[in-house]
Amino acid sequence: MLNLTPLLRLYATFRNSQLLAQDPTNVQAQTLRSLLHKARLTQFGKDYSFHNISTVDEYQSRVPLRTYEDFWEQYWKGPFPNLRDVTWPGLIPYFPVSSGTSSGTTKYIPYTNEMKNSNTKAGMDLLVHHVSNKPQSRIMGGKNFMLGGSTDFVKEAPGVWSGDLSGISVKELPWWIRPRYFPPQDLALISDWEEKIDVLGTEALKADIRMISGVPSWLLIFFDKLADALGHDTPRACELFPNLELLVHGGVNFAPYFEQFQELLEGSHAELREVYPASEGFIASADRGSGEGLRMVLDHGIFYEFVPVDELSSPNPTRHWIKTVEKDVNYAIVLTTCAGIWSYILGDTVRFIDTETPRLLITGRTSYMLSAFGEHVIAEEVEYAVSNAAHEIGETVSDYSVGALFPQNPGDLGGHLYVVEFTDGEISREKMQTFLNRIDQDLCKRNEDYEAHRAEGFGLKAPQAISVPQGTFAAWMKKRGKLGGQNKVPRIISRTELFDDLKEFVGV
Repeated sequence: MLNLTPLLRLYATFRNSQLLAQDPTNVQAQTLRSLLHKARLTQFGKDYSFHNISTVDEYQSRVPLRTYEDFWEQYWKGPFPNLRDVTWPGLIPYFPVSSGTSSGTTKYIPYTNEMKNSNTKAGMDLLVHHVSNKPQSRIMGGKNFMLGGSTDFVKEAPGVWSGDLSGISVKELPWWIRPRYFPPQDLALISDWEEKIDVLGTEALKADIRMISGVPSWLLIFFDKLADALGHDTPRACELFPNLELLVHGGVNFAPYFEQFQELLEGSHAELREVYPASEGFIASADRGSGEGLRMVLDHGIFYEFVPVDELSSPNPTRHWIKTVEKDVNYAIVLTTCAGIWSYILGDTVRFIDTETPRLLITGRTSYMLSAFGEHVIAEEVEYAVSNAAHEIGETVSDYSVGALFPQNPGDLGGHLYVVEFTDGEISREKMQTFLNRIDQDLCKRNEDYEAHRAEGFGLKAPQAISVPQGTFAAWMKKRGKLGGQNKVPRIISRTELFDDLKEFVGV
């Protein structure tokens, strides 16, 4: 296969010069003006008089924040699936089907040709960061393996399709990437996840894989199955894919998986690189080392706003943008994009660690908060507490979920229940107590509300946990029809019925 890395390196030189000269405020202001101009004749553009909006302040004062449900009820539900000139000019050709891990609602997210180009540009930035970090890279001399969903689509109307976002991305790959993509079309169509894992494992070992991307939990399951098939005790990337250069992960906090991936990549020359994609748009990717933040993509047709999480439910929340954000504030991220969503509350929360060259960390979901009793613990705090606690007892967490245990009798206190799957199987009661004590200590240290609620007799009893056998979460996800692909195990479960389902499944 012809090695295109020298061409990629030339593009990286050009792109890095662009990024070096980029003024985030000017780029984002221009992006918004361009989006408003393109959509001025749509129903939405006419409703909000896009033709006479010229500044960010005017836009924010005129266009309110909306959730997916707001857009669906007010603009998309009636004409669906033929959304022509509604919130974006022309007919929307694709709808990635998405459902949040804390919600059972199926969402049909608009996806346009402009969004395809936006995602391609953001994906190229990922490769730019890689070759800039690895001058001797030959990443375009082999194949890119995407462990994603099926490319089998539903025809909603003539010229309109719905399906998995990763499948849509594959179908719309640029011509020059297609020969370098794995799996081939016939294998990508397989919708049964377990069958797909088996088939892809066999075929992937025959291919020259240079890059692998996917959700961390499913990547680990995939590598374990490959190791079992070859009779290896533990999976090692250097043995399975000797030419692997890049392992791309995203979608969940990586801290609980970091040590497992370090072991997986031991002896390999591959590097880890995190991305922040969503069905609504590709937001950021790592240009530095692990944990050093994700650099936002600012010039690909997405305008960003940021609302302090504690103001999100207020009638008139503060709406920041790149010009006004501050470091170390927990924000709900809001998108306006070239797919026709306008001031759309994505549902993710982020925190900036650099504002001059905007870099952020994903801290969780707006719905992913332990606050059944007023403790206001966010996902980032839980993730790091669990990771540190596992390290203290010398164990590695494969997956976990936590939710509220409500009091059953008058005078009882509520609390949190952690359902935890450790890599080496169930652990002793003594180890579990040490694990819980460390979580409790960490959360008290990081969160004043949690500490206050843990004060004796005040409002929150000590956390509890159950250790479950390996494979429990994969089996639970399969039972829910959420096995594999881009589906993620919900870390913090705020929906009572969903947590009850998990508790019943594990026998609590």
